[in-house]
Amino acid sequence: MMGGKWELTGHSPPSSTPSTTTSPNHPMSPKSILITGSSAGGLGGELAKQFHARGFFVIATARNLDSMQELTALGITTLQQDVIDEKSIQVIKAKVTELTDGKLDILINNAGVSYPYAAADISLQTARAVYEVNLFSVMAMVQAFLPLLIASGDARIVNMGSTAAVAPVPFGCVYNSSKAALHSYSDTLRIELAPFNIKVITIVPGLFTSNLTKPWHRVPEGSIYTPIAQQYKERRIEKFTDGAMPRDEITRNIIDQVLKSSPRAWYWDGTNSWLIWFLGTFGGRKAFDGILSRKFGLADLAQIRQAEQTKRSA
Repeated sequence: MMGGKWELTGHSPPSSTPSTTTSPNHPMSPKSILITGSSAGGLGGELAKQFHARGFFVIATARNLDSMQELTALGITTLQQDVIDEKSIQVIKAKVTELTDGKLDILINNAGVSYPYAAADISLQTARAVYEVNLFSVMAMVQAFLPLLIASGDARIVNMGSTAAVAPVPFGCVYNSSKAALHSYSDTLRIELAPFNIKVITIVPGLFTSNLTKPWHRVPEGSIYTPIAQQYKERRIEKFTDGAMPRDEITRNIIDQVLKSSPRAWYWDGTNSWLIWFLGTFGGRKAFDGILSRKFGLADLAQIRQAEQTKRSA
């Protein structure tokens, strides 16, 4: 170690294509990183680019190879993967084993999906699918790649959590709870894998910029929240990321933390992350209720309903 961070050795990562990537496969090879959910415009793609620029051998995966064309052009190894498909995971494991001589230094479980609907409006089928991506795929990836991480001798598992696991963001019950479960899983994993010199880091990001679109943000027809549909549109979609931290900045901070010799168990960053930490730590269980009710129009809905009840009783 030098300066409290990993020392890189060897040459720059080799240029590659999705199907014909090769690796130096010798003791002086760069440290290897596997990142899921690496589509351009998102955090995974930015992590891949910045780790690559720092001299790491990056293997980036996503469901759609076309979404990683920018990474491929930079010489980053890009592979197609569906993280909820066990066969796909095993194919990637075999490929990574081949490329890295059976060792993996960092596994970043970044793939995730949102589902911005109120508890009254969710589809349980979709909710289960969200958990498959945000929680169970991480469990599957860890199990599959654990032998490679142990073989590294000093590895890291990075799980992408969310401040929404701490702050009860309205219209996000499925996503929020899936990330809360991921936080708990990561905490347990950190203790279980410590004897194998594997450090588990949970990233707890607040708001940051992203080019990924979310076309399904809406109040569905017939919802009990129809009276505040306009507020939902403005505050959940149009203004939700106002003041968000630039994606490249939060990525640099995350990488600096991951590469420390003793990284934090939970790393908070991004707009409002430390405010959420403070309220969640010291404010009590209802610390967010009034703030989030006003922000997302639920206080307005309470007033609308009160006015309706007063009118009916008059």
